[in-house]
Amino acid sequence: MTENPSIEHPVSEPKHSQSKAWILSGLVIFLVLLADQWLKIWVKTTMSFNSEFPVFGNWFYIHFTENNGMAFGIELGGEYGKLLLTSFRILAVGFGVWVLRQQIQKKAHTAFIVCIALILAGAIGNIIDSVFYGKLFTDINNYSGGWFHGRVVDMLYFPLVEGYYPEWVPFKGGDYFIFFSPVFNIADAAISCGVFAILLFQKKFFPMVETQEKEEIEALETAENQPLVEETDKEEETDKA
Repeated sequence: MTENPSIEHPVSEPKHSQSKAWILSGLVIFLVLLADQWLKIWVKTTMSFNSEFPVFGNWFYIHFTENNGMAFGIELGGEYGKLLLTSFRILAVGFGVWVLRQQIQKKAHTAFIVCIALILAGAIGNIIDSVFYGKLFTDINNYSGGWFHGRVVDMLYFPLVEGYYPEWVPFKGGDYFIFFSPVFNIADAAISCGVFAILLFQKKFFPMVETQEKEEIEALETAENQPLVEETDKEEETDKA
């Protein structure tokens, strides 16, 4: 039977679009975790604590240190503080999986899904340290802890600029400084890249928000100008009369 060419058939969406998004997300998470955990285990099993070696000149070092709490060395006191922090990280990962699922179902921008996957992979990478390292590495570097009491391994160190503050700088004049001084890991870098990309490209990731804002502004301007239009019409009718 020959179909009538005048009849328009609806264009169906790709059946595997969500499957491809899940595969891409899984690949990103897998690669980040593989690189993150490989480097952490290598550093932990081959280097002494607080040792370092240069990679590129004087601006990139592998420096073995550990973070017992959150970013920037912030800690929750006591044994239960560490357990609470690890539990919070696990809940945050669960929320991240839910967000990823929601965005894939909504067919969000592919780059936005990748950003979420990067953030999720970074969170999982540090959770692995917190949950397992305290039990798996008890015989290395005098490590102690237990399940859910591990320390996060950091090693990427970029002292890009070193020097002294000018004397005229308040409170810091003459003091020695290093920029960039934090030591972090691949998981931290994945989280930072994901968040930074979302902030940088938010207009591209959320075009509907910008469109709605424009429509609301146009509607408001139309409402404000409506009385003027009505008054002009009345004046024209009066002049004609």
